[in-house]
Amino acid sequence: MSKKSILQNMLAWLAREAIRVYQPKIIGITGSVGKTSARDALYAILKKRFRVRKPEKNFNNEIGMPLAILGIEHQGQSSVGWFFALAGAYFKIIFRDSNFPEILILEYGIDHPKDMDYLLAIAKPAIAVVTAIGDVPVHVEFFRNPEGLVNEKAKLVSAVNPTGHVVLNHDDYAVYDMKEKTRAHLVTFGFEEHAEVRVSNLKLQLKKEGDNGDVPEGITFKMEYNGNFVPVRLQNTFGVPQAYAAASAAAVALVLGMNLVDIANALQDYDSPPGRMRLLRGIKKSYILDDTYNAAPEAMRSALDTLKNLPGKRKIAVLGDMLEIGKYTEQVHRAIGDQVAEFADMLFTVGPRAKFIADEAKHRGIAVGGRRLESNQVGSFDDAVEAGRTLDPLVEEGDLILLKGSQALRMEKAVKEIMARPDKAWELLVRQEEYWKD
Repeated sequence: MSKKSILQNMLAWLAREAIRVYQPKIIGITGSVGKTSARDALYAILKKRFRVRKPEKNFNNEIGMPLAILGIEHQGQSSVGWFFALAGAYFKIIFRDSNFPEILILEYGIDHPKDMDYLLAIAKPAIAVVTAIGDVPVHVEFFRNPEGLVNEKAKLVSAVNPTGHVVLNHDDYAVYDMKEKTRAHLVTFGFEEHAEVRVSNLKLQLKKEGDNGDVPEGITFKMEYNGNFVPVRLQNTFGVPQAYAAASAAAVALVLGMNLVDIANALQDYDSPPGRMRLLRGIKKSYILDDTYNAAPEAMRSALDTLKNLPGKRKIAVLGDMLEIGKYTEQVHRAIGDQVAEFADMLFTVGPRAKFIADEAKHRGIAVGGRRLESNQVGSFDDAVEAGRTLDPLVEEGDLILLKGSQALRMEKAVKEIMARPDKAWELLVRQEEYWKD
């Protein structure tokens, strides 16, 4: 048995023991996009009333989930570090920790068939949340078809007892259909009319900033539940996905007995995680939409919609490969190229698959009612650093620049090349730990 397997088994056993001893309420979140934003929005609300723990970073797999449950850090390749971390976790199980959380917010991330079975064997949720899946979900490469992936994620819903609650995205048909998989109490969220926690009147908040004119500041919207409305304001984060994150979190908080006013007030503390549609200052008084954490087709389309609708002198898109979508790769990347070419002033792509984006943007031709990027406005690069360094001298004051791609493309490296304060990369960007730098 490999060292990794031994570690994995030890972590799983300790996590199960911690749950048996402390019996926290477990909130499980899954979906192809939006899990981490939903997690962080929920944490911002629940921490006002409960002792609650969320995963650090992207702890949502067979190693990460037990770490989140036990509240210990990943020790990398350090055998000594793992020894003391595991010993400390065991000590807290034996002697009880009065500060152990009442509620655990856990992400259930799956890549392959039966991944959900393994995670559910560690922690079975009392409340399950499914964020969004979309037409071509990420990780579909490892399943026979999209339905196979949806069924794997739906196991989280099926695992909830009839006395528990399932919170589903009313607007995503693949998610909403999971209601047939459960006998638990159902709560829905979304923009559509019959969603129980309903978002409406989503608006962009702008502020005046010198010669740059209007600068994006955040979003506002109304949230409705049982005929009651509250205004919600999210600072320094943008796009429809962030409203969905807030609505899913509100649905869970309502299940736990909180009211809409307290929920809306708590969401003022919500700060989207690094790499998830954050607005950063760029060089030459430009602005960066940093959405570099990861990329799935649904999330990429939404990010481009946000870029299109925000103010900016020029709109520039720097887009990397979308991975793990298998036979749909060319189709989906070309669709993104078609979308971005309708409004962008410049397009850079990173990686071999994203060349389909560039190719489609250059060769699709003139669209009815719109314009298309020309060949000299499109560039393709092998890595993110090269793309960032090439873009650097081309940036002008007032430009709005979106950067997004799958995790393996490390698109945050391109952000670092054009951000106004690269010395604050550790604070502002995703994946700045030594583990990632190596």
